[in-house]
Amino acid sequence: FYWERVEASRNFANKVWNASRFIMMNLEKAEVPSEMPKDKLTLADKWILSKVNTLATEVTDNMDRYELGIAVQKVYDFIWEEFCDWYIEMVKPRLYNSDNADSQNAALWTLKHVLIDALKLLHPYMPFITEEIFCTLQSEEESIMISAWPVYKEEYAFAKEEKEIETMKEAIRGIRNVRTSMNVAPSRKASVYVVSENADIRAIFENGKLFFAPLAYASEVCLL
Repeated sequence: FYWERVEASRNFANKVWNASRFIMMNLEKAEVPSEMPKDKLTLADKWILSKVNTLATEVTDNMDRYELGIAVQKVYDFIWEEFCDWYIEMVKPRLYNSDNADSQNAALWTLKHVLIDALKLLHPYMPFITEEIFCTLQSEEESIMISAWPVYKEEYAFAKEEKEIETMKEAIRGIRNVRTSMNVAPSRKASVYVVSENADIRAIFENGKLFFAPLAYASEVCLL
Protein backbone atom coordinates (compact mmCIF):
# COMPACT_ATOMS: atom_id res chain seq x y z
CA PHE A 1 0.00 0.00 0.00
CA TYR A 2 1.40 3.38 -1.01
CA TRP A 3 -0.11 6.77 -0.14
CA GLU A 4 1.45 8.06 -3.35
CA ARG A 5 -0.83 5.76 -5.34
CA VAL A 6 -3.86 6.97 -3.43
CA GLU A 7 -2.91 10.59 -4.13
CA ALA A 8 -2.24 9.84 -7.81
CA SER A 9 -5.63 8.17 -8.13
CA ARG A 10 -7.29 11.13 -6.39
CA ASN A 11 -5.60 13.51 -8.82
CA PHE A 12 -6.77 11.40 -11.75
CA ALA A 13 -10.35 11.37 -10.46
CA ASN A 14 -10.18 15.17 -10.18
CA LYS A 15 -8.84 15.36 -13.73
CA VAL A 16 -11.73 13.30 -15.09
CA TRP A 17 -14.27 15.27 -13.06
CA ASN A 18 -12.96 18.68 -14.12
CA ALA A 19 -12.72 17.68 -17.79
CA SER A 20 -16.29 16.41 -17.65
CA ARG A 21 -17.51 19.62 -16.01
CA PHE A 22 -15.80 21.67 -18.73
CA ILE A 23 -17.50 19.63 -21.45
CA MET A 24 -20.94 19.75 -19.80
CA MET A 25 -20.72 23.51 -19.25
CA ASN A 26 -20.10 24.01 -22.96
CA LEU A 27 -22.77 21.50 -23.99
CA GLU A 28 -25.36 23.51 -22.07
CA LYS A 29 -24.81 26.47 -24.39
CA ALA A 30 -25.37 24.60 -27.66
CA GLU A 31 -27.64 22.17 -29.48
CA VAL A 32 -25.35 19.33 -30.49
CA PRO A 33 -26.69 16.84 -33.06
CA SER A 34 -26.75 13.13 -32.25
CA GLU A 35 -24.75 12.31 -35.39
CA MET A 36 -21.89 14.21 -37.02
CA PRO A 37 -20.99 13.86 -40.73
CA LYS A 38 -17.31 13.08 -41.23
CA ASP A 39 -16.85 16.04 -43.56
CA LYS A 40 -17.67 18.37 -40.63
CA LEU A 41 -14.91 16.93 -38.45
CA THR A 42 -11.56 18.72 -38.27
CA LEU A 43 -8.07 17.26 -38.21
CA ALA A 44 -8.00 17.23 -34.39
CA ASP A 45 -11.47 15.66 -34.13
CA LYS A 46 -10.52 12.79 -36.41
CA TRP A 47 -7.27 12.27 -34.51
CA ILE A 48 -8.91 11.82 -31.09
CA LEU A 49 -11.73 9.68 -32.52
CA SER A 50 -9.14 7.43 -34.11
CA LYS A 51 -7.18 7.22 -30.84
CA VAL A 52 -10.19 6.21 -28.72
CA ASN A 53 -11.24 3.78 -31.45
CA THR A 54 -7.89 1.99 -31.22
CA LEU A 55 -7.98 2.22 -27.41
CA ALA A 56 -11.27 0.30 -27.29
CA THR A 57 -9.71 -2.61 -29.16
CA GLU A 58 -6.51 -2.65 -27.12
CA VAL A 59 -8.24 -2.41 -23.73
CA THR A 60 -10.73 -5.13 -24.64
CA ASP A 61 -7.90 -7.44 -25.76
CA ASN A 62 -5.96 -6.78 -22.54
CA MET A 63 -9.00 -7.45 -20.36
CA ASP A 64 -9.80 -10.65 -22.25
CA ARG A 65 -6.27 -11.81 -21.40
CA TYR A 66 -6.74 -10.66 -17.76
CA GLU A 67 -4.02 -8.05 -18.20
CA LEU A 68 -6.00 -5.66 -16.02
CA GLY A 69 -3.09 -3.45 -15.01
CA ILE A 70 -2.02 -2.89 -18.62
CA ALA A 71 -5.60 -2.13 -19.63
CA VAL A 72 -6.20 0.51 -16.96
CA GLN A 73 -2.82 2.13 -17.63
CA LYS A 74 -3.80 2.60 -21.28
CA VAL A 75 -7.12 4.19 -20.28
CA TYR A 76 -5.35 6.38 -17.72
CA ASP A 77 -2.75 7.57 -20.25
CA PHE A 78 -5.37 8.25 -22.91
CA ILE A 79 -7.66 10.31 -20.65
CA TRP A 80 -4.92 12.29 -18.94
CA GLU A 81 -2.58 12.93 -21.85
CA GLU A 82 -4.32 12.59 -25.20
CA PHE A 83 -7.81 13.74 -24.22
CA CYS A 84 -7.28 16.26 -21.41
CA ASP A 85 -3.79 17.64 -22.03
CA TRP A 86 -3.99 17.70 -25.82
CA TYR A 87 -7.45 17.47 -27.37
CA ILE A 88 -9.32 19.68 -24.89
CA GLU A 89 -6.61 22.32 -25.25
CA MET A 90 -6.83 22.01 -29.05
CA VAL A 91 -10.57 22.72 -29.14
CA LYS A 92 -10.66 25.66 -26.73
CA PRO A 93 -9.89 28.22 -29.47
CA ARG A 94 -12.78 26.79 -31.52
CA LEU A 95 -15.15 27.06 -28.58
CA TYR A 96 -14.10 30.52 -27.38
CA ASN A 97 -12.43 32.37 -30.26
CA SER A 98 -14.36 31.19 -33.29
CA ASP A 99 -17.69 32.20 -34.83
CA ASN A 100 -17.85 29.01 -36.89
CA ALA A 101 -20.94 27.21 -35.53
CA ASP A 102 -20.24 24.04 -37.53
CA SER A 103 -16.74 23.81 -36.09
CA GLN A 104 -18.02 24.39 -32.55
CA ASN A 105 -20.70 21.72 -32.93
CA ALA A 106 -18.17 19.24 -34.31
CA ALA A 107 -15.88 19.93 -31.35
CA LEU A 108 -18.69 19.50 -28.80
CA TRP A 109 -19.98 16.33 -30.47
CA THR A 110 -16.47 14.87 -30.47
CA LEU A 111 -15.84 15.84 -26.84
CA LYS A 112 -19.07 14.14 -25.74
CA HIS A 113 -18.57 11.05 -27.90
CA VAL A 114 -14.98 10.46 -26.81
CA LEU A 115 -15.70 11.16 -23.13
CA ILE A 116 -18.56 8.64 -23.10
CA ASP A 117 -16.38 5.93 -24.66
CA ALA A 118 -13.53 6.72 -22.25
CA LEU A 119 -15.90 6.56 -19.26
CA LYS A 120 -17.14 3.14 -20.36
CA LEU A 121 -13.58 1.82 -20.64
CA LEU A 122 -12.75 3.27 -17.22
CA HIS A 123 -15.96 2.07 -15.54
CA PRO A 124 -14.73 -1.39 -14.39
CA TYR A 125 -11.99 0.36 -12.41
CA MET A 126 -13.79 3.51 -11.20
CA PRO A 127 -17.50 2.61 -11.16
CA PHE A 128 -18.97 5.38 -9.03
CA ILE A 129 -17.52 8.51 -10.60
CA THR A 130 -18.02 7.16 -14.13
CA GLU A 131 -21.68 6.34 -13.42
CA GLU A 132 -22.30 9.80 -11.97
CA ILE A 133 -20.72 11.60 -14.92
CA PHE A 134 -22.34 9.33 -17.51
CA CYS A 135 -25.85 9.85 -16.15
CA THR A 136 -25.36 13.62 -15.96
CA LEU A 137 -23.74 13.90 -19.39
CA GLN A 138 -26.44 12.18 -21.41
CA SER A 139 -30.11 11.19 -21.10
CA GLU A 140 -30.36 8.52 -23.80
CA GLU A 141 -29.25 5.64 -21.57
CA GLU A 142 -30.25 4.90 -17.98
CA SER A 143 -26.94 3.65 -16.66
CA ILE A 144 -23.37 3.10 -17.79
CA MET A 145 -23.59 -0.41 -16.30
CA ILE A 146 -26.02 -1.57 -19.00
CA SER A 147 -24.69 0.55 -21.87
CA ALA A 148 -22.90 -0.99 -24.83
CA TRP A 149 -19.15 -1.58 -24.47
CA PRO A 150 -17.07 0.45 -26.99
CA VAL A 151 -16.03 -1.51 -30.06
CA TYR A 152 -13.71 -0.72 -32.96
CA LYS A 153 -15.41 1.05 -35.88
CA GLU A 154 -13.74 1.20 -39.26
CA GLU A 155 -15.39 4.56 -39.97
CA TYR A 156 -13.35 6.15 -37.16
CA ALA A 157 -9.97 4.84 -38.33
CA PHE A 158 -8.04 7.95 -39.39
CA ALA A 159 -4.41 6.86 -39.71
CA LYS A 160 -3.45 9.85 -41.87
CA GLU A 161 -4.88 12.38 -39.39
CA GLU A 162 -3.17 10.60 -36.49
CA LYS A 163 0.20 10.95 -38.20
CA GLU A 164 -0.40 14.62 -38.98
CA ILE A 165 -1.36 15.51 -35.41
CA GLU A 166 1.65 13.63 -34.06
CA THR A 167 3.82 15.78 -36.35
CA MET A 168 2.34 18.92 -34.83
CA LYS A 169 2.64 17.60 -31.27
CA GLU A 170 6.33 16.88 -31.87
CA ALA A 171 6.84 20.46 -33.07
CA ILE A 172 4.96 21.88 -30.08
CA ARG A 173 7.05 19.83 -27.64
CA GLY A 174 10.21 21.03 -29.36
CA ILE A 175 9.17 24.68 -29.11
CA ARG A 176 8.22 24.28 -25.44
CA ASN A 177 11.55 22.61 -24.64
CA VAL A 178 13.49 25.44 -26.27
CA ARG A 179 11.46 28.03 -24.38
CA THR A 180 12.00 26.19 -21.09
CA SER A 181 15.76 25.92 -21.68
CA MET A 182 15.86 29.68 -22.24
CA ASN A 183 13.58 30.47 -19.25
CA VAL A 184 10.97 32.15 -21.42
CA ALA A 185 7.68 32.65 -19.56
CA PRO A 186 4.51 31.27 -21.19
CA SER A 187 3.05 34.78 -21.21
CA ARG A 188 5.76 35.95 -23.62
CA LYS A 189 4.62 35.11 -27.13
CA ALA A 190 6.98 34.69 -30.07
CA SER A 191 6.63 34.35 -33.82
CA VAL A 192 6.93 30.75 -35.01
CA TYR A 193 8.24 30.01 -38.50
CA VAL A 194 7.46 26.64 -40.05
CA VAL A 195 9.95 26.07 -42.87
CA SER A 196 9.62 23.04 -45.13
CA GLU A 197 10.07 22.23 -48.79
CA ASN A 198 7.34 19.62 -48.37
CA ALA A 199 3.94 21.11 -49.29
CA ASP A 200 2.17 18.38 -47.28
CA ILE A 201 4.01 19.43 -44.11
CA ARG A 202 3.08 23.07 -44.65
CA ALA A 203 -0.54 22.03 -45.22
CA ILE A 204 -0.61 20.20 -41.88
CA PHE A 205 0.38 23.33 -39.98
CA GLU A 206 -1.96 25.50 -42.05
CA ASN A 207 -4.91 23.25 -41.19
CA GLY A 208 -4.00 23.21 -37.51
CA LYS A 209 -2.93 26.83 -37.16
CA LEU A 210 -5.91 27.73 -34.93
CA PHE A 211 -4.76 25.47 -32.10
CA PHE A 212 -1.05 25.24 -32.95
CA ALA A 213 -0.45 28.92 -32.18
CA PRO A 214 -1.79 28.93 -28.58
CA LEU A 215 -0.24 25.55 -27.73
CA ALA A 216 3.14 26.73 -29.02
CA TYR A 217 2.76 30.13 -27.26
CA ALA A 218 3.02 31.81 -30.65
CA SER A 219 1.95 35.35 -31.47
CA GLU A 220 1.84 34.31 -35.13
CA VAL A 221 2.62 31.26 -37.25
CA CYS A 222 4.39 31.87 -40.53
CA LEU A 223 4.63 29.10 -43.12
CA LEU A 224 7.62 29.25 -45.47
